[in-house]
Amino acid sequence: MPHDDAREVFRRHGAEGVLLLGGGAAILLQLADPRVARGVARHSGFRDRPLDRLLGTLDYVYAVGFGDDEIAAAAVRAVNARHAPVRGPAAAEGRPAYSAFDPDAQRWVASTLLAVALRLHERLWGPLDVATGDAIVRGYEPLGLRLQAGRAGWPASRTEFDAWWAERLAGLEVGAEARSVARTLLSGASALPFGTAALLPLVRLVTAALLPPEVRRAYGFRWTPRAERVANAWLAGIALVWPRLPRIVRHAPMHASLRRVRRRSRYAEHEPRGRR
Repeated sequence: MPHDDAREVFRRHGAEGVLLLGGGAAILLQLADPRVARGVARHSGFRDRPLDRLLGTLDYVYAVGFGDDEIAAAAVRAVNARHAPVRGPAAAEGRPAYSAFDPDAQRWVASTLLAVALRLHERLWGPLDVATGDAIVRGYEPLGLRLQAGRAGWPASRTEFDAWWAERLAGLEVGAEARSVARTLLSGASALPFGTAALLPLVRLVTAALLPPEVRRAYGFRWTPRAERVANAWLAGIALVWPRLPRIVRHAPMHASLRRVRRRSRYAEHEPRGRR
């Protein structure tokens, strides 16, 4: 598939706001890498401002995937600035050193977004053909490449990615820090904007449904046959309704995110240097 066609395939996939339903599962998978869990637990304001990390990640993904060079560069600068203090040495009980500039950790974070997006896409629209799956895999590569991950190590096809993903899943470790942040994410209703707490049961259910079984068990989700039936019913309903919504609704999160990045970029340009 030519490069321009592959990019268009990725954009049609990535513009769908329904993929945000996989955000919780992607974050829990990221935290299952102890390096990421330590960095988030020690340096993130996740417990007080759970939406900040979610919006920051969202803005970066959309800016790199859909923005022009100026918007993408602004998003990269913002992420690098947030990442700069996130580092620490190895600690007792085998806790690894960590750095937000670790290329492998960045590759892992990008891969969780891809893995969950592929799973959710196929739950809602059905199996992907080989060419489309390959194009989507390649479309997620810049998420790490624009930071410090580099091109080396990113799979070139869906088949390569699935094999690499299975190998990485086998080495995950859901520790106390990961479970602590997960509890904040999935039960911290008091820190969420008014009205959104009512969505938490659905978020928890869909998050559990999209996690690999071994990771779901490690986080302590109670996954019963009834829970699986309810999750499947919700996803089936979403699959029925979502494609019938106007494009302006389906793509609204992307456009809102790009507007945020543009506003921050303009503000940074006009802000006095001493205050940056």
